Amino acid sequence: MKSIYILLLVVLIGFSQKRLSAQENQTTVQLKVKELIAKKAEYHRITGGESDGYRIKIHFGVDRNIASNIRGKFSSKYNDIKAYEDYQQPNFVVLVGDFKTKLEAFEVLKKIQGDFPSAFIVKSKVRV
Repeated sequence: MKSIYILLLVVLIGFSQKRLSAQENQTTVQLKVKELIAKKAEYHRITGGESDGYRIKIHFGVDRNIASNIRGKFSSKYNDIKAYEDYQQPNFVVLVGDFKTKLEAFEVLKKIQGDFPSAFIVKSKVRV
């Protein structure tokens, strides 16, 4: 009977140590997650929320009005995809989308190529 009490005591002590260890691990993980969230927020603040990715160039030319018209035409037909008008000397450029991977950009390129046959994928800084 005495040995049963000793065995029970040993099991309870072992269980309580494991429980404390699990609580310490959980606290450590929570601190690391908070630290990673803070680092990511700092990274986005520094980069302006932009990272490397891909866009689709649907137009480039020297006439700003034509570029604006093409952007408007694109936006009215594909309102779920963001369009950007940029000036890259000496051309006005219309870029569309914010794609993290080239595969994502390629899928949209195939979708819009009927309306914009000269469109092609370019590397760019994209908004996350």
